Amino acid sequence: METMEIEILFQDQSILVCLKPPGVLSETGGMPELLEKAAGGSVFCVHRLDRAVGGVMVYARTKAAAAALSAAIAAGRMEKRYLAVVCGRPDEEKGSLKDLLYHDPAHNKSFVVRRMRRGVREAELSYETLGSAEVDGNMLSLLSVTLVTGRSHQIRVQFASRSLPLAGDGRYGSPVRDCDLALWSHSLAFPHPVTGEELRFSAPPPGRFPWTEFN
Repeated sequence: METMEIEILFQDQSILVCLKPPGVLSETGGMPELLEKAAGGSVFCVHRLDRAVGGVMVYARTKAAAAALSAAIAAGRMEKRYLAVVCGRPDEEKGSLKDLLYHDPAHNKSFVVRRMRRGVREAELSYETLGSAEVDGNMLSLLSVTLVTGRSHQIRVQFASRSLPLAGDGRYGSPVRDCDLALWSHSLAFPHPVTGEELRFSAPPPGRFPWTEFN
């Protein structure tokens, strides 16, 4: 794998918190190998980001820490907040979205469906509109998004299904494609796997379009 410098926000004997660059896999073949080179020792993936998404992630450095973090995630004790730029503006300034999602692994694409059946899972998130800007005839809105569930492409497909595709997301019909996918893992909060201390880490998105439209 090509050497890439990864920004590490925090590390101790149990965990490593870092910024995943967009375009890098969060699992095997990507971030774990890069982090092992940067920090030494084993690194275990406990949650995921789409390859095109960057931002804050936590990795375990021991199997015991990985089990504890996975248990915290299953219990709903990891808070994940994202920033997203959508094309358009939500009708409501803030709210929650609840859908049934089906993920087609053959085409790596998710769909909102109406009925529960095999392979369909409930998806829920909340959002707040932070600002809007008109750029080259397109209305863009910056949203803060908090995940209640974590499904494949969840944020992308839930907003796209409401005619609010994310900027840069050609897969889900964005009219704005001259940028990277405008989705950023802004903050994580979770209990330390050993001490139980509540930890929170955050980082701003990259200083380039479309994020710079909301400075």
